[in-house]
Amino acid sequence: MKSKNEVIPRKRGRPRGSGVATNRALDDRGGVKALDRAFDIMDLLARSQGLTLSAIGTEMQMAPSTVHRLLMALAARGVIESDPVTQSWYIGPTAFRHGSAFMRRSGLIDRSRPLLRRLMEVTGETANLGIANGDAVLFIGQVETHETICAFFPPGTRSPMHSSGIGKALLAHAKPDALTRFLREVALQRFTPRTLTDPADLQQDLALTRQRGYSVDDEERAPGMRCIAAAVFDHMGDAVAGLSVSGPSHRMTDERLALIGAEVARAAGELSLGQVASG
Repeated sequence: MKSKNEVIPRKRGRPRGSGVATNRALDDRGGVKALDRAFDIMDLLARSQGLTLSAIGTEMQMAPSTVHRLLMALAARGVIESDPVTQSWYIGPTAFRHGSAFMRRSGLIDRSRPLLRRLMEVTGETANLGIANGDAVLFIGQVETHETICAFFPPGTRSPMHSSGIGKALLAHAKPDALTRFLREVALQRFTPRTLTDPADLQQDLALTRQRGYSVDDEERAPGMRCIAAAVFDHMGDAVAGLSVSGPSHRMTDERLALIGAEVARAAGELSLGQVASG
C-alpha cells in the first residue's frame, strides 16, 4: 500500500488529450495540400510555354511566397527548371524521365508507331494515339501529316472526353457504371455549336459509335476540324486507348468518313491484338 506522501511515477509518453494526434493530422493535411499545389503547378507548366513566378501566382491564386517555396522544392528535384534570362519556369528533365517510364510500361507507343504512320500515309491526315486521363483524353503519340493545314495534338495535350473522337470512342465502350458516373459528374462544356452537351444526345452518339465501329468528332471541339477514332482493347476486352485521324473538314468530307473510319478501326484492331504493321 502506498503512503499519501509517496510520489507515483508518471508513465512515459504524452498524456491523452495532449493534441499530438490532432497536430499530426493537421501536418499531414498541410503536406497533402502542398503536394496538391505542387502538382497543380506542374500541370499548369505542362500546358504552357513557360510562366514567370508572378504569372503562376496569378493563375493559381496563390501568394508569391508560397509559389516560390513550391518552385524551389520542385526545382531541387529537377521536376521543373527556370530560364535565368526570361525568369520563366518550365517542365524539367526529371518530369521527362518519369513520363518516359510511363511510356515504357506497356509498350503501347512503340507498337502504335507503324500503325500511326500507315494511317497518316493512307488518309493523308494526322494520326493520333490517346488514353483516358480522368475526364479527358491525354494524347501520347502522333504522326503528323505533310499538309500545311493540319490538326496538331502534341504529346501531353489533354482534350475533353465528350468532344474528342478518341474520348467518344472510349466512352462508347466504357462499363455502364463508369459511363453513368461520367454523365452524372462531368459538365459537358460547349465548345462549338456542334458540341454534344445533352447527355441523351451524347448517349445516342455513343450507341452509333458502337454500331459502326468508330466515332466521329464532327467539328465538336474546334470549328472546321473533324476527327475519326476507334478504341483499342486490352486482353481483358477493356478499352484502354484510342487511335484517331484528324484534319480539316474540307478534306475530311462526308464521302471520306466511312473509308477513313474503316482504316482507323482496322488499325485499332491490330493494336488491340498486339500486331505490328509492316513499314
